[in-house]
Amino acid sequence: MSGLADRPDGALVGVALPHESAARHATGTAIYTDDLAAGRADVLTAWPVQSEHAHALVTLDVAPALDVPGVVRVLTASDVPGENDAGAKHDEPLFPSEAMFHGHALAWVLGETAEAARLGAAAVNVAYEPLPSIVTIGEAIEAGSFQGIAPTVQRGDAASALGSAPHVFEGVCEINGQEHFYLETHASLAHVDPEGQVFVESSTQHPSETQEIVAHVLGVPNHRVTVQSLRLGGGFGGKEMQPHGFAAIAALGATLTGRAVRLRLTRTQDLTMTGKRHPFHAAWRAGFDADGRILALEATLTSDGGWCLDLSEPVLGRALCHVDNAYWIPDIVVHGRIAKTHKTSQTAFRGFGGPQGMFVIEDILGRVAPLLGIDPAVLRERNLYRPGQTTPYGQEVRHAERLHDAWARVRTEGRLDERRTEVEAFNSAHPDVKRGLAITPVKFGISFTFTAYNQAGALVHVYRDGSVLVNHGGTELGQGLHTKMLQVAATALGVRMSAVRLAPTRTDKVPNTSATAASSGADLNGAAVKHACDQIRERLVPVAADLLGVAAEDVRFEGGKVSGPDPDGTSLGFDELVEAAYARRVQLFAAGFYRTEGLGWEPGTMQGTPFKYFAYGVAASEVEVDGFTGATRLRRVDIVHDVGDSLSPIIDLGQVEGGFLQGVGWLVLEELRWDETDGPGRGRLLTQSASTYKLPSLGELPDELNVHFLERATEDGAVYGSKAVGEPPLMLAFSVREAIREAVGAFGPRGHSVELGSPATPEAVFWAVEAARGAGDADRDASAERSDRRAETAAGAPDRLADAGLAAARRSPRAEH
Repeated sequence: MSGLADRPDGALVGVALPHESAARHATGTAIYTDDLAAGRADVLTAWPVQSEHAHALVTLDVAPALDVPGVVRVLTASDVPGENDAGAKHDEPLFPSEAMFHGHALAWVLGETAEAARLGAAAVNVAYEPLPSIVTIGEAIEAGSFQGIAPTVQRGDAASALGSAPHVFEGVCEINGQEHFYLETHASLAHVDPEGQVFVESSTQHPSETQEIVAHVLGVPNHRVTVQSLRLGGGFGGKEMQPHGFAAIAALGATLTGRAVRLRLTRTQDLTMTGKRHPFHAAWRAGFDADGRILALEATLTSDGGWCLDLSEPVLGRALCHVDNAYWIPDIVVHGRIAKTHKTSQTAFRGFGGPQGMFVIEDILGRVAPLLGIDPAVLRERNLYRPGQTTPYGQEVRHAERLHDAWARVRTEGRLDERRTEVEAFNSAHPDVKRGLAITPVKFGISFTFTAYNQAGALVHVYRDGSVLVNHGGTELGQGLHTKMLQVAATALGVRMSAVRLAPTRTDKVPNTSATAASSGADLNGAAVKHACDQIRERLVPVAADLLGVAAEDVRFEGGKVSGPDPDGTSLGFDELVEAAYARRVQLFAAGFYRTEGLGWEPGTMQGTPFKYFAYGVAASEVEVDGFTGATRLRRVDIVHDVGDSLSPIIDLGQVEGGFLQGVGWLVLEELRWDETDGPGRGRLLTQSASTYKLPSLGELPDELNVHFLERATEDGAVYGSKAVGEPPLMLAFSVREAIREAVGAFGPRGHSVELGSPATPEAVFWAVEAARGAGDADRDASAERSDRRAETAAGAPDRLADAGLAAARRSPRAEH
């Protein structure tokens, strides 16, 4: 085991502690970006002028806005001293001359109040020259409207394997998007100090990239811009790339007016202006042997990237790397492409393409299990990865046995075999209400697929009184990263939690940071914090050894005390040791750095080792479906999830529970709808508020929820043996969708393949139930018709041959579906 994973005696990592800001969250005293504006008397408010067309050339007349009382200035492209672009790909004009989606910000009005800015924006005259627009993935595919790269993941010869497979099925699935709906909308506050430094408070998951975008818009070096992220009221990936333009608007306004500028989107603006989870379209063919083992898969995944690239390329890449989920597929070829549509530019969302890729294989297995006559749970377990096997892109699936351990534990502790019998008995007795019970696995790769992002820095100060200040490059989204970093620092230095404080994330303290994303925040920043603390501790050891009269290797740091090998012997307070070290001119601060080892990824060939490790999990869900309404009730969920050796168990438990429920929302409730008509509202988002966009709430929690962590799961090479927990739990929700599929199937005949809409809303479930009932009616009608024919021609060979031929066709080992 590496030193990074070792835990000392008395470690504070692994202790169940509450979130470091829990009390402030609960009492409403936690401060967020826009709250800071209230303390400034000179602040201006920015308000967008939004496009009313999905695609059009635009001409602006801003003069009327300047006549509105309280309007100070209107920002347009002519005001930009640097580059008029808000994106890392240089394809996102900050002030566009061509509106690319309904709601696109064309200009920004600065006002003394929000109301003045709003009225000023309404007064701007916009002349539109409408252009053809593409709103759906289907339209983009038909028009050949694509952008960015088109990668392929391939192993073996899928075409040949499909050609010889005993059973081949094909189909299409459409995968819905999802709105982040963080509680805090996008917000920025900028001012320029007397020395000319531009200081930006931003609700951003990627302060360093926000800094870079602001700098290139203003035409200044990065060192002239400082970005601070105090805390975020949620992000889920939606604030990884998209805050940059809003921060640039605030900074530009502050630079031009000499006054502080705040920008905070209303909920409707946030919904209509910012990106979502990428919808996907997938066409596939899959081959199986007689025992249900997957032989081959051929698929094309098309994501809806929206109007510009944003993060669509790495999202697609991760989707392709997760089509296998937890299953061995010997021969496979999966093509990917990004549709360009006239909608918001879709962006990162918890899972970052992984959920969409995994959706494909889980949908395939759920659809073909009845056709193969194999229980879906058996089909899935039979295809799980085993030790020694590799992914389609060539990475070894290390610790694959943990998948089987988690699977067995869920089956045993969840009493799945017994409950399946109970479900069958219930369904036999209830014609109009059916239950389903399904179990699904998760295998999710941890690291940025852009290898350069797998690095982090930290700055740790120890003051003469023994107190500790920690700066790191990660941002706090409510996910508990700061709590974990406090535990890491306290453990590494052997001090009490009360001795350690975290400073807000700032680009002038820790530079060139990666986004807090890819579930890697604790892995990267935790290792960097530990590295900084280890340096300080190593400098303190000789001083302690001298003062205690012991060998350096016998010095122990624990609980704020420093001692020798005998815990009851002479000891020093940590503060005493620090004061003595200061007197001896020992450096008491350190910069920590960490780079993830063992990665090697070739994005051009889509081969290599993009991930440090895989996080595993298994979930079993039981649902009840009403055949009259399609309404679904989640009765029970059992989860075993792999978090390694947890850094902070309460935090990780919350992440598993919250991620799972967010996944349920994506798969079952949340439905984004856009105006696809040719009318004047074409391209407009129709689900613009909580009244039209259904979010999961307490009512969607299962009646019984059991969450356990996988035991004996230390991850060597990760900080204190822990594993990432941010994104993987979201995919545990596939068990709910598959349970719904099984409940719906119970309304029809055995062998009926259920095609379930995405999301599986009550409406979609109702129509699936109707299809299942219809399949049962069709089978009964066909049976009755054959019986009539046999009665009419009891002695006639032609009809006997016809029936024999029909039966033979049904027994055929190869059938296209």
